[in-house]
Amino acid sequence: MSIAIRQLNKRFGRTTACDDLTLDIPSGELVALLGPSGCGKTTLLRIIAGLEVPDSGSVLFHGEDATRTHVRERNVGFVFQHYALFGHMTIFENVAFGLRVRPKATRPTDAEIKRKVMELLGLVQLDWLADRYPHQLSGGQRQRIALARALAVEPKVLLLDEPFGALDAKVRKELRRWLRRLHDEVHVTSVFVTHDQDEAMEVADRVVVMNQGRIEQQGSPDEVYDAPASPFVLQFLGDVNLFHGRIGHTPATAGDASNVSYVRPHELEIVADADSDTWPVTLSQTLTVGPNTRIEFRRESAAPADAQPYVDVEMPRDQYLRLRERLKLEPGQRVHLRPRRVTRFEAPFDQGAGI
Repeated sequence: MSIAIRQLNKRFGRTTACDDLTLDIPSGELVALLGPSGCGKTTLLRIIAGLEVPDSGSVLFHGEDATRTHVRERNVGFVFQHYALFGHMTIFENVAFGLRVRPKATRPTDAEIKRKVMELLGLVQLDWLADRYPHQLSGGQRQRIALARALAVEPKVLLLDEPFGALDAKVRKELRRWLRRLHDEVHVTSVFVTHDQDEAMEVADRVVVMNQGRIEQQGSPDEVYDAPASPFVLQFLGDVNLFHGRIGHTPATAGDASNVSYVRPHELEIVADADSDTWPVTLSQTLTVGPNTRIEFRRESAAPADAQPYVDVEMPRDQYLRLRERLKLEPGQRVHLRPRRVTRFEAPFDQGAGI
């Protein structure tokens, strides 16, 4: 089922949660609403679900206005961050619940319910836990059961609000890959809220980046990462070094005071010798986490307005070890940095705003 959001507005007191939002979600697409806390992404999800009513604007399901339709009539599955499973029911009965409470005229038979529930438990790879209770499952298993329960009623739209936010990093990573594979099997139109950039980029067909109640940019994960529409999108989608004035292949000029240049840590090259495309830095410290090494340099010259005296460079650990051996790198050593890619925005920007 396709979803169309048209000029949606929602305020809570003086806070604007949705500011004239317009968005189209094609049938069968998996869309991530990505942004910092308070940007409006959860409010938008709740309005789609029917759990909130907008002040103005409309929500259309497959071309039909559903703005005032009650949540029970929208045929929407909802998965919350904290599972919301019934502790006194077995896993089987949790998944069967939505089927058992249907009106008698549309309620499946017991045999049909058993077949459907076991099919869904098999889909989430937990059919062997059917007779257990929620407290006997891990957090990741409980969240998969919550998703199976949401799918049991065959929703036309699946909505997920920070579905993996309460889990540890390793389980989160496993589940987001699992969710992507599951979506490829069931193809139900899905919208999930997250503030985790990696989660959105890895799972979604399309990423909608939100800030202060507005959509800053939308597109495929590659599109929003490689061609950010604003400084906010660029900074929210990963670490970045900020420079006032032009750097790299275009020399700085007196008229560049209002230009801001951005370079991601992995887009900087460490070289021994200076040329027209490099600038001098002094090695401050290194930090290796797993397969990657982050090297911090102190800039030797910076414009007075520059708020970042340090520059970060990131590379695979084995590459860094070879470079350290070749350049004899150690703290206090002077080298030069060359950007492989620079992103520029012409207007001044408050780098802390909205993040």
